[in-house]
Amino acid sequence: MSESLKIGIPRALLYHRYKTLWRTFFESLGCEVIVSSATTQETYKQGSALAIDEACLSLKIFLGHVNELVGKCDYIFIPGINNYGRGRDVCSRYAALYDIAENAFKNSGQRFLGASIDVIEGITEEDALKSVIMTVGFNERQAKEAYRIAKKEYEKEKKAAVAAQAQLLKQQGTKILVAAHSYVFDDDFMGKGITDYLKKNGITVIRADVIDHEEGRKLSKKLSPTCRWELNREILGGIEKYRNYVSGIILVSTFPCGTDAMVNELLVRRLGKMPVLTLVLDGQTGTAGLETRLESFLDIIHFKEAGK
Repeated sequence: MSESLKIGIPRALLYHRYKTLWRTFFESLGCEVIVSSATTQETYKQGSALAIDEACLSLKIFLGHVNELVGKCDYIFIPGINNYGRGRDVCSRYAALYDIAENAFKNSGQRFLGASIDVIEGITEEDALKSVIMTVGFNERQAKEAYRIAKKEYEKEKKAAVAAQAQLLKQQGTKILVAAHSYVFDDDFMGKGITDYLKKNGITVIRADVIDHEEGRKLSKKLSPTCRWELNREILGGIEKYRNYVSGIILVSTFPCGTDAMVNELLVRRLGKMPVLTLVLDGQTGTAGLETRLESFLDIIHFKEAGK
């Protein structure tokens, strides 16, 4: 390419899972990567105006992030996933993201890059990324090398996160397992308030989503041998791996996520006497109600630890 392309990436949904992979891939090709700002109430407001009423909170926030990037880059990267293979499904919104964004911003003049992973049809993650970047002038050799570099960095980051969590498990004091998708846990508008409150009260926070993906899928079968949703299976596996190290579990999802609703109901029934708190987040401002529920949950944990 004769000049650097500006590639925008919305800081939402699977960005929080694949940010190192995507950013390294484009940067290795000499592209300038522009990531939208941290989520705010305004992000949610803008996204809500663009989404249908029935859309989940996470999708509304995603559209708010896309809106921030419109007009600021040559292309906005909108990755899509149909599946990770047979029996390894994802929420249908991941397959539809490109079409949703294109329709929401069809009069903006903004161009989008869509990459769609469909392992059942033979389109792997590498195939999808190589294909999309080759549409804007890069050749296959460049794309293949960029993916190799990006995948190496991504795997390195994953291993480091699992190793860091292993050290947290060795710490003394009360530990609570938070089961949430990375796009909830890592988002300032959604999960950060929960983890900040717990840490402020001396709790060591363990993440169910921080687990080797293959190990998570295998362990998930002990809690649900029939769950087909890939990301939920990994969280199920994380719960199975870490639940004997913690004093309680908090299940966090966004309204009205259908897959989380079913999986969380299953968990409440199968976790036995383990204290479990279910939090469903919406777009309302204020944390008073949330903190009250967390405070009550911590009281239960501490009473149980004291043998009362």
